[in-house]
Amino acid sequence: MLIDSHCHLDFNDFEEDIDDIIERAKERGINMMLNAGNNIDELDNQLALSEKYPFVYCAVGVHPHNAQEYPDLTAADLLAKTMHKKVIGIGETGLDYFYDYAPRDLQIKLLKEHIKAAQESGLPIIIHNRESDADMMDVLGTAYKEKPFSGVIHCFSSSKEFADFALSIGFYLSASGMITFNKCGDLRDIFCTVPLERLLVETDSPYLAPIPKRGRRNEPAYVYYTAEKLAQLRDLPFEKIAQITSDNFCNLFRKASDKGRREFE
Repeated sequence: MLIDSHCHLDFNDFEEDIDDIIERAKERGINMMLNAGNNIDELDNQLALSEKYPFVYCAVGVHPHNAQEYPDLTAADLLAKTMHKKVIGIGETGLDYFYDYAPRDLQIKLLKEHIKAAQESGLPIIIHNRESDADMMDVLGTAYKEKPFSGVIHCFSSSKEFADFALSIGFYLSASGMITFNKCGDLRDIFCTVPLERLLVETDSPYLAPIPKRGRRNEPAYVYYTAEKLAQLRDLPFEKIAQITSDNFCNLFRKASDKGRREFE
């Protein structure tokens, strides 16, 4: 059992061979995938995939790159999209100061609305964070003190300070194919110390294909290589890491589990 905790199956990169992609994932033992949201208006397309493939779940949100398209987005807009049984999370959302495709104040505004939706719904939030550690810690920390909420820092690639902060508010850290890259030794060091009960694995496909697939279009089947590297780093059998990260996913995204579905009915 292995779960790809973050992918983008509704992207155009997959439209011509989605059936083959799903089949390859199943052959690798991936039995659940979370199709993260980038654009709230694309949720229907995501749900269509979830209806076709019952083991594919969705999250609803607006990526910081797309913030300018939704300047008036509110928590209520997001909450209205969470009623479907296959919508199990809020996001992805966050801050991206590397590309700065949207004004930073608008990115922060939308992040706060996503947090409100997570606080009200009880669904975990999926955080994108790139070169925005200080503001991210401020926004998350302030909101968490007001009303605790759960979440994951997806595709974690930040500092040890930010990792410690995220863990201190109960968040999970998700390892992507980056932990296999030769120049990411510092990132590997961080993942050597993250508590086992807070670890997830993901592809963020179609991006960040791990070694030995680097340079190709990433896909959920390749989460196997990330989990394999994580097992090596933690000196654990692959099967153990697969079980741990899968259990962690179900503990965080409770609506995807049998117990969680009853809680959210």
